[in-house]
Amino acid sequence: MTAWVRCSRWTVQWKTLAARVTPAIVNVTVTSRAKTGMAGGDADDMQQFGDQFGQQFGPFGRMFGQMQPRQQPRIEHGLGSGVIVSPDGYIVTNNHVVDGATDVRVTMSDRRILPAKVVGTDPLTDLAVIKVEGHNLPNAPWGDSTKLHPGQTVLAFGNPFGFRFTVTRGIVSALNRPNPSTDDARKPGEFIQTDAAINPGNSGGPLVNSRGEVIGINTFLISPSGSFSGMGFAIPTQIVRPTVEKLVQFGKVTHGYMGIGISDVTPDNSKFFSMHDAVGAVVTQVESDSPGAKGGLKVGDVITQLDGHEVSDAGALQVEVGQKDPGTTIHLGVIRDGKNVTVPVTLEAMGSRDKSGKEVADGGHDKPRWGIGLADITPDVRDQLQAPSNLHGAVIQQVQPGSPADTAGLQSGDVIVEVDRKPVQSAAEVQKALGSVPKGQDVLVLVWSNGGNTFRVLHPAETNQSNSGM
Repeated sequence: MTAWVRCSRWTVQWKTLAARVTPAIVNVTVTSRAKTGMAGGDADDMQQFGDQFGQQFGPFGRMFGQMQPRQQPRIEHGLGSGVIVSPDGYIVTNNHVVDGATDVRVTMSDRRILPAKVVGTDPLTDLAVIKVEGHNLPNAPWGDSTKLHPGQTVLAFGNPFGFRFTVTRGIVSALNRPNPSTDDARKPGEFIQTDAAINPGNSGGPLVNSRGEVIGINTFLISPSGSFSGMGFAIPTQIVRPTVEKLVQFGKVTHGYMGIGISDVTPDNSKFFSMHDAVGAVVTQVESDSPGAKGGLKVGDVITQLDGHEVSDAGALQVEVGQKDPGTTIHLGVIRDGKNVTVPVTLEAMGSRDKSGKEVADGGHDKPRWGIGLADITPDVRDQLQAPSNLHGAVIQQVQPGSPADTAGLQSGDVIVEVDRKPVQSAAEVQKALGSVPKGQDVLVLVWSNGGNTFRVLHPAETNQSNSGM
């Protein structure tokens, strides 16, 4: 009997919370002009990421959509969700829900349909603010996503598949998940992962905690079918709230930019940077003439502090810098070759620079003991990789299955630009550097791939190294 009473009280608690939050949820209906060349390709993307939940398809939507004749411009209708965050009608949703909108209307929980105007959008964080006219509207309070822990119960609100004002319950599965999108490395991650059911149409709806506070905005799922499979993701309020405040005040968001590539310090690579603990963000790339370059940052620097505050990992640093205004001078605590230094960096506005350029290098080949075949970067290879003109090193032609390189995640087309913190200019230099590594010792390589750099640790094979050439 005692167990039943506890369960009953628990059910009443969530029922009361859902009843309190639901009036602040809106259904967002969007009319927009179709983008040219969208047929076919975006449907495939939806299978992997739920098409960011921006479009509402019927059970035969993909098939019929591909059979439509291409007539430009074409009108499309989208469906998403939103949450009212102020009594005067400001509503938070996703950028991809209202992107390109010519008309936006919201359906309130009392079935009123109101016109809405787009106040501002931020494609980088995939957030948008829209507004309806009103006073004393029901609204949901902000919560603090930095206080979340895996296992906490959360509720997801929205309008999945057109079923309005749906609530699902789950837990926080994980925190600080990186952005799975590879189209722009500047996009912040730090996503909340949840098993509360999220489906197409949930985009822009809130994820709330046990106090009914908004701690995230639902934005995408990862699924082989395009529907919920246990992995939904929400933008945390540590990103949402400051972005929304700037959109309300200015109608746009300008993000701070350092012009560097960063990755996490891991237990695997920390020893190569004289780090006792796997914390901080290691610099993997510094763009020429960027704020980071002007401030004196170098590849291999480990950023452990920002303005006196600890930096836990690369994702946290990316979020903090992106939320600062261009022109701000930040002071980075850096560990360089085992020594503490302070590097001042004056931020620029993200998107204010272009990347271009091509150059030539000679060729060579090798079959290393580490399980990779190398070659120099020829003009044709540089064109195929779309590599910048200042990129030098050795391109990986092949990776032997089960080899140290394969275990480290190296792939054909990756370019090795450093070995053990020393730049290399050619395949011959990479061969010499890898060949000089004592047997049984790990080696750190800096690898360029798809426009960004990452550090990888190669662990020597324990047995059967007689076929090696390096």
